[in-house]
Amino acid sequence: MLTLQDVSMHFDGVIAVRDLNLAVPQGQITGLIGPNGAGKTTVFNLITGVNRPTSGSIRFREYELTCLAPHVITRLGIARTFQNIRLFSSMTVWEHIQVVLRPRRDLRAWEVSEQILDLFELTPHRDRRAVTLAFADQRRLEIARALATAPQLLLLDEPASGMSQSEAERLAEVLLKIHRQGVTLFLIEHDMSVVMNVCHHIVVLNFGEKIGEGSPGEMQKDPRVQEAYLGETQS
Repeated sequence: MLTLQDVSMHFDGVIAVRDLNLAVPQGQITGLIGPNGAGKTTVFNLITGVNRPTSGSIRFREYELTCLAPHVITRLGIARTFQNIRLFSSMTVWEHIQVVLRPRRDLRAWEVSEQILDLFELTPHRDRRAVTLAFADQRRLEIARALATAPQLLLLDEPASGMSQSEAERLAEVLLKIHRQGVTLFLIEHDMSVVMNVCHHIVVLNFGEKIGEGSPGEMQKDPRVQEAYLGETQS
């Protein structure tokens, strides 16, 4: 579904991503993990058109993404959330979903909005301004808004960040429900319980380079991954 081939990104001489090759298969949940500063969010920014790579190719289905604007990439079927929550302070929960659905001219916009709010357990908060929600609910709302664009591929940047263990477990259940609806997921996450419980495939970055790739079980046993990341988090 999504492939990156020999992708590099330089910022003023600093190499954030170096010769990266990876694939996100359709119908799976792929995790992108690594230490802070490994280049994970940069990869998401390159995929979604926030930044253009210094070199390399990024393809989504038959489309080359490297020269496309973010709004065009969204229309092709890719949606994302951000590491820092980006909600509209003056808008209610309901309005956050409606503002996405209206441009689609979806005749079922009302019904779809209800279904999305119910999926994320946000229906009781539908008339509240988003900024008054608890942090975990704001996280869920941001994912709900992205899902309202009807993406084929959903990119999630640390969706469980700042959540308690029980909140992260509830979120993992929602991610699995989204996957069962036919949406392919690609997520950055530091909560290893979420990664190991939902991901089919994991890519590991360190200093902008891929150092490991495989199933959750394989990555847990990989010595390079242990040294660079997993061992660090367990110490």
